[in-house]
Amino acid sequence: MNKITTVGVDLAKDVIVVCAADADGHAVFFRQFSFHGFGQWAAKLVPCTFGMEACGSSHYWARRLASYGHTARLMAAEFVVPFRKSKGAKNDRNDAQAILSAVRQPDMRFVSVKSIDDQAVLAWHRMRKGWSDERTALISRIRGLMAEFGVWIGRSPESLMRALPLLVEDERIPARLRPLLIAAHEELHRLKERIEFCELEIRAHAKQNDDAQRIEAIIGIGPITASAMVSTVAHASDFKNGRQMAAWLGLVPKQFSSGGKTVLGRITKRGDTYLRGLLFNGSRSALVSALRKAPEKRTRLQRWMIDLRARLGYIKALVAIANKHARMIWAILAKGEAYDPEAWQRHIPRPI
Repeated sequence: MNKITTVGVDLAKDVIVVCAADADGHAVFFRQFSFHGFGQWAAKLVPCTFGMEACGSSHYWARRLASYGHTARLMAAEFVVPFRKSKGAKNDRNDAQAILSAVRQPDMRFVSVKSIDDQAVLAWHRMRKGWSDERTALISRIRGLMAEFGVWIGRSPESLMRALPLLVEDERIPARLRPLLIAAHEELHRLKERIEFCELEIRAHAKQNDDAQRIEAIIGIGPITASAMVSTVAHASDFKNGRQMAAWLGLVPKQFSSGGKTVLGRITKRGDTYLRGLLFNGSRSALVSALRKAPEKRTRLQRWMIDLRARLGYIKALVAIANKHARMIWAILAKGEAYDPEAWQRHIPRPI
């Protein structure tokens, strides 16, 4: 059998399918493994390159394969799709072969492998987001049920928390429904405590991380955004420039360009939805801060934000500010520098 140099790995929930190739790129064999069996097989294999789609377990396998002496490469799933031979026959075997073809491309862009610590921090972010979504869903459900009985409650969580104890005694609410309100009130308290528990840990991480502290100097970037950013972007230098990182976050417009004519559409909304949402909310905070400041005390960046809002409107301005923040974060992380709001002055062309 020819020597294996490259392996395409399709990770699934129950099985792992591999497609191995020799130095010329010819498929040597396909094989299906269990999770335990794949690890044993990889440990005995001569060091080679493994390609995988970036997914839930891919970072674990990348670290484990590296411990065996292999080179692990992770790719975004959208970069693998064009290499699947048949769009009408999607199966594990074809996916593994497509991954094999993709990882051998000389200009392929790869995803950085996250450390155990980074994944642990991101777990706190994921749980916080999940519990926050559950709280929002519960609040909407309660408000909808109360509206059926002619009781209207404010949209904020605080309004609902204040109203629920009073509604238990409200004559408009049937006695049969009141135990549900008590249970919902207790559940909202539990969710609030869990969210606050996560935020304490996330803030502690941001306080202990030097990169996160430097990012927080940007107006509109708080500890939660800073912690999520440094944990998700393991190596900012993997991005060619800040524009590329902004595109990875889905903060650039879609392009429909041909024949030298550039046509831009809506933002792509690709990449990490959680990070993009944090940056978008941070841009709202930065714009509000700029509007509240006296005109003569506004920085150059704040004046740009306000002018942008006047020209493009509120929502487009927020997207543009989030894009700007992403580029600034890339510069801070990739170059290892502190945030300097006057850095633009160093790039002003000198008069001839």
